[in-house]
Amino acid sequence: MAHRVGYAPGVYDLFHIGHLNILRHARSQCDYLVAGVVSDEMAALAKGHKPVIPLSERLEIVRSVRFVDAAFVETVPDKVKTWQQVRFDVIFKGDDWQDTERGKRLERDFAEVGVEVVYFPYTVHTSSTQLRRALDTLVSPQSGALSAP
Repeated sequence: MAHRVGYAPGVYDLFHIGHLNILRHARSQCDYLVAGVVSDEMAALAKGHKPVIPLSERLEIVRSVRFVDAAFVETVPDKVKTWQQVRFDVIFKGDDWQDTERGKRLERDFAEVGVEVVYFPYTVHTSSTQLRRALDTLVSPQSGALSAP
């Protein structure tokens, strides 16, 4: 049987159970898992703000997860260009991408190079966006706490 390399990209900011679940499920479907940790600049382009946790720390956290064999800093928006550097056989995404224009484009682009796209259930009850909102609420002037710098 061929050695199957998987790729699980993400910002992995405010690391939580949803991140762990994606990495666990991804590793169960491949022989070698590379986690793509999105750079601060790429995250700002995609989400409109920089991550709370610096890239070097997010990279170390993800690299330390037992399901991850290697971690790679993702610096370009084009996943096929990332594939040219990493050479994976399957890419794992949250099912919030499934049946969307960006998901269909991802599937088309990767079909051309023989890479399978596998979707995993998005963890609705916990997300970095929700955690970030909670943190923002805690440090907002309306809450009586000191505002963040």
